[in-house]
Amino acid sequence: MDEANKQYFIQILTKYRLGEATQEEIKFLESYYNLFDLNDDLITEENEADYLYLKDAIKATVDERIVQLEKEPVTMPSRSGWIRYAVAASIMLFISVGAYLFIRSSHKANNFAANPYKRIVPGTNKATLTLANGTTISLDDAANGQIAKQAGVKITKTADGQIVYQADATGQDQAVQNTVATPKGGQYKVILPDGTNVWLNASSSISYPTVFKGAERMVTLNGEGYFEVAKNKAMPFRVKSALQTIEVLGTHFNINAYADEAVVKTTLLEGSVKVISETSSTLIVPGEQAVINRQGNGVISKQQVNLDAEVAWKNGVFSFADEDIREVMRQVSRWYDIDVVYEGDMPTEKFFGEISRSSNLADVFKILELNNMKFTVEGKTVTVSYSK
Repeated sequence: MDEANKQYFIQILTKYRLGEATQEEIKFLESYYNLFDLNDDLITEENEADYLYLKDAIKATVDERIVQLEKEPVTMPSRSGWIRYAVAASIMLFISVGAYLFIRSSHKANNFAANPYKRIVPGTNKATLTLANGTTISLDDAANGQIAKQAGVKITKTADGQIVYQADATGQDQAVQNTVATPKGGQYKVILPDGTNVWLNASSSISYPTVFKGAERMVTLNGEGYFEVAKNKAMPFRVKSALQTIEVLGTHFNINAYADEAVVKTTLLEGSVKVISETSSTLIVPGEQAVINRQGNGVISKQQVNLDAEVAWKNGVFSFADEDIREVMRQVSRWYDIDVVYEGDMPTEKFFGEISRSSNLADVFKILELNNMKFTVEGKTVTVSYSK
């Protein structure tokens, strides 16, 4: 407890002694004086001995301090005797708070040991970079600075964790393929050699040349990625993903092309995009989404969408909108790196809502449980069931 807080407690104690304390201040003092007894849930068979020991230690420490204060010269007004006891009480309060935190910590530790969610944490920034020669570099483990050099191109990891490509004269004449991939429970931002920014969601990858040459800038995406493409009218930017190729000059868009999703979705936020499938093509404008059903023979449909919801993942949010439990759990599975199994029939109801992707998995499930869903966690496997 710092000096300012000690003085604050002394002031309240003095007011209490003089009958000048407000009801709020009296309740404040009483809550601290009875700190242990007001938290019976903290006391378990495992820590009861610690609890009793700490209470005895508090009393002994306060008694000892009062004796010391009584021996000290008094240079304060007549109510200084109360001040001495107030100081002692503030010491008791300090020790009590420390003891409370100790027992609370122990209590949480005991709960944590029995918590099936303890090994399941939200995703973080992590990815691997695979060079043309097959060498794989863990980007989250690599130190800042130069991490590789190949075919005349220097690859550097910046202080904020991004990778940057710098080609010398030799590198400008030859290009080799690199791939950045995120695992389940990972995400990563990549700056491509042309300055294009790409955010990769969990279980995603992007392959690209170390130098863009020729008439186009072609990359390949698996999973989900958000693109902010550097403008270059002389060299269109193209993204090849499942069932489609996206062609742009300079724009912001999101592609969701996970292999386990029924549709491939391209959402445009800025600029213009041409979506090309094996059998058709279409242009979309900001606010529109192109959708290709994996069972639809390349047919492209368009729809208006909520842009914030479509790119919520990039901004650290789960946004569920008209999605069934299996669609929801695919997102959860990728981000928390869990395996999901289903027990019995699943509901047809759709889920709506938002929650931070930094939330504990238990908090995510609490929302879903409002719709009669049940989740059983064992290791990294979650069993989902439904009760009407």
